[in-house]
Amino acid sequence: MNVTPLIDVLLVLLIVFMLVVIEQKPVGLQTEIPQQPRPTDKSMPPPQATIVIQIHHAKPGAEHPQVVVNEKAIEWDRLRERLRDIFAIRVERIAFVEADDDLDFQDVAEVIAIARIAGVDRVGLLTEDGKHAPSTG
Repeated sequence: MNVTPLIDVLLVLLIVFMLVVIEQKPVGLQTEIPQQPRPTDKSMPPPQATIVIQIHHAKPGAEHPQVVVNEKAIEWDRLRERLRDIFAIRVERIAFVEADDDLDFQDVAEVIAIARIAGVDRVGLLTEDGKHAPSTG
């Protein structure tokens, strides 16, 4: 049996599949930077307060880190309920997360997951001002 035509078909199929895979672009997470409100935009009233979730090191003997929502300490077990109550009446469901520098990212990821389950649509990450600026000299 002559296999030369079969090899040609196989090579054409291989090239087609390679082109299909190359054209598929990986999709990552979309990010948005907080913007200053435009003074001319009166269509939506500003939110009452920006929701900032701060994550601090756990107290000695505690299993989870300390969580503070807008300057009020919240127990880890009640975080989802508190966030659900906050975002129940909000139109914009955006929260910002700020964590201590040397905190495990696993704890930050858990807080983000809890916020998403509680109804937060977008989560922003905050850093300290000037901390990541290039140093001179």
